[in-house]
Amino acid sequence: MSDTADASPGGPGTAGRGLGPGTGASASGAGPDRPRRRRWTRITALSAVGVLVAAAVAGWAVYAKLEGNITPDEAAAAELARYEKERPTALVKDARNILLIGSDSRAGDGNARYGRDSGTERSDTAILLHLAAGRRDATAVSLPRDLMVDVPGCLRPDGTRTRPMFTMFNQAFAVGGSACAIRTVEKLTDIRVDHHVVVDFQGFEKMVDAVDGVEVCLRRPIDDEDAGLSLPAGRVTLNGEQALGYVRARKSLGNGSDTDRMERQQRFLGALVNKVRSNDVLLNPAKLYPVLDAATSSLTTDPALASLRGLYELVRGLRDIPTERVRFLTVPRESYVHDANRDQLVQPAARELFERLRRDEPLVVARGAARNPAGDGGPGTSGENSGRTPARSAGKSDGKAGGKAVGEASENSSPAPTFSGNTAAEDSCT
Repeated sequence: MSDTADASPGGPGTAGRGLGPGTGASASGAGPDRPRRRRWTRITALSAVGVLVAAAVAGWAVYAKLEGNITPDEAAAAELARYEKERPTALVKDARNILLIGSDSRAGDGNARYGRDSGTERSDTAILLHLAAGRRDATAVSLPRDLMVDVPGCLRPDGTRTRPMFTMFNQAFAVGGSACAIRTVEKLTDIRVDHHVVVDFQGFEKMVDAVDGVEVCLRRPIDDEDAGLSLPAGRVTLNGEQALGYVRARKSLGNGSDTDRMERQQRFLGALVNKVRSNDVLLNPAKLYPVLDAATSSLTTDPALASLRGLYELVRGLRDIPTERVRFLTVPRESYVHDANRDQLVQPAARELFERLRRDEPLVVARGAARNPAGDGGPGTSGENSGRTPARSAGKSDGKAGGKAVGEASENSSPAPTFSGNTAAEDSCT
């Protein structure tokens, strides 16, 4: 018989080597590695999906952690709603006014080391922060805790109500919490408080530590056992615990007055703003998360702010405000006529300041401008200009202000008044 190789399934020359369909190379060129490649493709795709899911879960966990740090102040919201009809009306839609309260509470984790818990929570610091419409500038006004004011009848934590009284400002927070403090500020200023934030000692410390400390300039060494401070003169970077002692100290720094302490707090906050806004913090995820964690920890806010979205909506425009337009000042004040250890407003300067904030009108700050004058038309002052000096032109120094004025006004508008204060752009060593 003839050779049968040509009749084999493999065709000529294959001699039945098993290269027929299904066992060898196909017409398309696929070989035995094709199923293996498909398997690896599926594994790679599943791995990618797994990584995305893991990232999403991690991102959600971080979001939930940060949002869970914030405590909504539902009680204050209910109390303010009760008195809605008597509260001031906001005049400028996009402007916002936020009352920042530093609580001296010793309750809660980590706060007991600052002293014995007396059961009464007081406002160690109070700042009315005005954010202009369009976020063109920000103005932080410190309110002295010893300022004599009319405090309305407020709801106590035990459910009873106080009677209206004329007393120190920090009594409002002590007897009726944030709602009472807000109603007192609104009665004093006729400014609608849109939001409020309460932060305790530990939250402040954590914020400073999260940015790796804040640099301040000390004109002389500090050795204050009560404040826990022992620092050299010159530029010093303060950690959280040192920063808390620095902004709260009264006996060893300045003249021991509450006004001097508030000015020190304002300079420190300006330095903190610069540190947080630096690219080293905002563009570094490893540093940004601790800052966010610290900023939301130990924080109590009105319900509208008690979420990351609420906080983001509030502050997203702040990144674009130049530091020279982030202003700090203390409300024009003087010693209370019946008690030199208490304060009272200087009029009409305080009234003018509040009205400008309420109407979202520009103002100027300058170091040394009419600092806390007697307000009685005495030497160097006039009763009409007590607490501020008129600027000859917005954005320019008055020449008598003792410092650089920063502000803005159109050429056709009246010059913005100048108040004693500073900006976040100023160097405390100059």
